[in-house]
Amino acid sequence: MFNFINFNLFLFIISALVFAIVFDILIGELPSKIHPVVIIGKIIDFFTGLFIKIRNKFSGLLLFLSTTIFSTVILFVLFSVINLNFYLMFIVYGLLLSSTFSIKILLSSANDISNDLKEGIEKARKSVSYLVSRNTNELSEKLIVSATIESLTENITDSYISPIFYFTIISAIALLFANNINTFLLIFIILWIPFLFRISNTLDAMVGYENEKLKYIGYFPAKIDDILNYIPARIAGFLVVVSAFILKLNWKNSYRIMLRDARNCPSPNSGFTMASTAGALNIQLVKKDTYILGDNTVEIDVLHISKAIKLSKFTILLFTIISFLILILIELLI
Repeated sequence: MFNFINFNLFLFIISALVFAIVFDILIGELPSKIHPVVIIGKIIDFFTGLFIKIRNKFSGLLLFLSTTIFSTVILFVLFSVINLNFYLMFIVYGLLLSSTFSIKILLSSANDISNDLKEGIEKARKSVSYLVSRNTNELSEKLIVSATIESLTENITDSYISPIFYFTIISAIALLFANNINTFLLIFIILWIPFLFRISNTLDAMVGYENEKLKYIGYFPAKIDDILNYIPARIAGFLVVVSAFILKLNWKNSYRIMLRDARNCPSPNSGFTMASTAGALNIQLVKKDTYILGDNTVEIDVLHISKAIKLSKFTILLFTIISFLILILIELLI
């Protein structure tokens, strides 16, 4: 087992985060057979089959607890095994951390639909159907562009800001209490916290719907996901405004539309990044019979997808810089 004497926790945290981000940007996702989120999904399927017959909201709590406990045990066993060698531990640790967020897939999915639109609307309709829950069979080009930008900007929070937010917070706490808690346990917890968010988010994606089949078992997972995304979503929305300012977009309108329209969405969190993006680009994002975000100042077209991608990239970059600065500041203070 690796000896934690003279182990520099700060350098490990920073290096692991850099490794995870670089891996995700350059390589992307791990193969589906070994991807932790895919495994978590299978665990969720198993426990959903057990508890869905319980026709009350307690079933969702049981699902959340069972999935979390089972996944945590697997993660802890794996972590104990890789702890035998430092280099093995670092690489696997970084890979596991990278699986809690997704930058490359988030951005490339939107770019792919932009390219598909240039080839034909039917191909774009099919592609966007994998990103959104609405019926895409008759969407116009404008609504396809809107749906793409909505999906991209909504998922800035889920796919990156939230897991890195929790990684940063728990890492900062770990650095403050590094002398009082076992280092092995600390670095496990630092990995476990963003995993806990990913478990919650995956549960919401799989069962967090208000249809007849899932309205009971999905209630609790959906509420937990709302709670965990509450602060990160608002940070992300504000950073979109700051990014718009730096990129010389309409940042004042971005802020105004965020304040005005963010709560138009059924979700308490998704509207902040979507509305601020709509304002920054002077466009209107529309999900029929659900919400309208922004003003139709500029007619939306396919070119706005690339502008939204650029804005999203800068938002992600800003939050990454802030996360590193927080950790560096904590280290300097102690």
